[in-house]
Amino acid sequence: MSGSVVRSGPSINVIGEKRSILLAPALLLTALMAASCAQKTVATPATIIDDTSIGYATAPTEAPVTAAPVVTVPLAAPKDPKDCPATDGSAPQKRAFKTEPPLCIDVKKTYVAEMVTSEGTMTFDLLASRAPRTVNSFVYLARQKYFDGLNFHRVVKDFVFQGGDPKGDGSGGPGYSFADELPKDGEYKVGSLVMANSGPSTNGSQFFVITGPQGVTLPPQYSYFGQLEAGKGEDIIKKIDALAGASDGPPTKPVTITKVTITEK
Repeated sequence: MSGSVVRSGPSINVIGEKRSILLAPALLLTALMAASCAQKTVATPATIIDDTSIGYATAPTEAPVTAAPVVTVPLAAPKDPKDCPATDGSAPQKRAFKTEPPLCIDVKKTYVAEMVTSEGTMTFDLLASRAPRTVNSFVYLARQKYFDGLNFHRVVKDFVFQGGDPKGDGSGGPGYSFADELPKDGEYKVGSLVMANSGPSTNGSQFFVITGPQGVTLPPQYSYFGQLEAGKGEDIIKKIDALAGASDGPPTKPVTITKVTITEK
């Protein structure tokens, strides 16, 4: 999956499955969803985000990627327990999949994601009841150790930092896409965990964390599926945000996701 969005103002490019999004300033938010696969960068600030890449200050051109058909029917329970990764962390690492996973979570339960990074640990409450499809995919990938060892390939000051791309350049994904589960306008907050995308229902594995006012004012076009727990990583978000370069792109030093652990309650 691939795509890119350009924003006029500090732009951002988000990556999930070969997709990208750009974030534009508050006055330009309505014009942010224009970019798709292989769009050129805009050397002006912008505000948008996508599951394949978020375009910050300048959004690099991204090669188009063919996305798998998006299935919008309700997820079915696994036909075999082995279709879902072990919940005890014993599943081997895997980063390539052919189809969206079956329903491996229980939407009546609570899920927490502890994300250990090279800058510290952040803990997110996953919003399974409001974004079951998105949480199911994230939990499935995390239990497959998909995110372990990946870098945040883009950091944009006071906007977002993005990760979840096994290629590390905004063009990678898990091999499947799935439908949106969008919030209402005004629901994004600092610490929100959100899917990047390259257009409607092109979610994959790339996600971003909102770090400041530009991210908070994003249009509700990205699936919101988690929120930082109070007191469980605000300082880490600030540390990563402080590593933003002078323009859209990688942080000034690598920031690696060491491990993502899912707790079910």
